[in-house]
Amino acid sequence: MYWTLELALKLEDAPWPASKDELIDYAIRSGAPMEVVENLEEMEDEGEIYESIEDIWPDYPSKEDFFFNEDEY
Repeated sequence: MYWTLELALKLEDAPWPASKDELIDYAIRSGAPMEVVENLEEMEDEGEIYESIEDIWPDYPSKEDFFFNEDEY
């Protein structure tokens, strides 16, 4: 299983919180690349509910990771 920013962005609008099966269903219905579906299928399913993409990919970059100062514009 591997995540890239491009793949993770496909789940940004997913119906959070969601279970593994709900995320797989969303990825298929939204036309996400097969790599996204395969990554989700490879996750261990313990009946866990995921609150956000950070629960799936802890290294997901947040706005704070980019040094863009919105106040300057």
